Amino acid sequence: MAQVVTFGEIMLRLAPQGFLRFSQANNFDVVYGGGESNVAVSLANYGVSVDFVTRLPKNDIGECAMMEMRKRGVGVDKIVYGGDRLGIYFLETGAVSRGSKVVYDRAHSAMSEIKSGMINWEKVFEGVEWFHWTGITPAISQGSADVCLEAVKAASKLGLTISTDLNYRAKLWTYCDDAHRETVMTELTSYCDIVLGNEEDAEMQFGIKPEGISVQTEGHNVKAEAFLSVCEQMMKKFPRAKKVITTLRGSISASHNTWAGVLYDGKKLFQTRQYQITDIVDRVGGGDSFMGGLIYGLLKYPEDDQNALDFAVAASCLKHTIKGDANLVTVAEVEKLMGGDASGRVAR
Repeated sequence: MAQVVTFGEIMLRLAPQGFLRFSQANNFDVVYGGGESNVAVSLANYGVSVDFVTRLPKNDIGECAMMEMRKRGVGVDKIVYGGDRLGIYFLETGAVSRGSKVVYDRAHSAMSEIKSGMINWEKVFEGVEWFHWTGITPAISQGSADVCLEAVKAASKLGLTISTDLNYRAKLWTYCDDAHRETVMTELTSYCDIVLGNEEDAEMQFGIKPEGISVQTEGHNVKAEAFLSVCEQMMKKFPRAKKVITTLRGSISASHNTWAGVLYDGKKLFQTRQYQITDIVDRVGGGDSFMGGLIYGLLKYPEDDQNALDFAVAASCLKHTIKGDANLVTVAEVEKLMGGDASGRVAR
């Protein structure tokens, strides 16, 4: 199967145990993760050869982040080193009517201070067929955006398949105004063959939204067909895109979500069954697990978009049962759920 490279920031996640609030915490659980590193871990679990590229500080914490990737079977020899610190984010896990909360502490991280020329992308992409980035990376800093642009230009020149998850993060885009943000994201996305984003991503990044509905007010009753207009508008704006994909999350509460997906190939709208995810363990990384499943599915079933989409949704449904950022499931477990077995019975 194709060699894949993902590029972005991996962070130290600190979270109070269980459902404690920050003000109740006397200690924090430690997890390492980030949008693109989470995708890499998913792919490694499925047997795909994958490298994660980032910039890490040359200290014990940076070493721990690198070791976490290596432990999960992700290639780390293309990581570059420099800077003083690893980015941190604090997570307060919500429940029922109380949503989760994230506080970032990533200013002046090694990745935020990356500059053009620090990564030899032509060398990184030797023997590689697929490159993935997310909208989080250019949001970190202008330098990070510049290096991401270097990457997509090199990947395009070498004929790689390029994918993105638009991943709008309002708390991150602090170094520029909205007009510059849209310019940055439009240029980067124009190089992409595969574009993933939910309704908020499309609207906040490009002003594209579903016609005739309000996702905020209609919640989990939104129908997949309502997003056909989003997909069509995205393809018109980005003519290189071969597939536009939307995740459909209905938030009944912080503990109960509905979950489905839509894929548009320019001619046909594919959609999945809707999963009821009750008693969510950890929803952080849900979109990353979908992207990891989608890349695997498109590589494994290149002529079967429906199967690829079904795999992505089932994989990300399972991620909601796993603590931490990354999806630690196998192909067999995903295929079992795809086949309709959601019993959760003990495997003996």
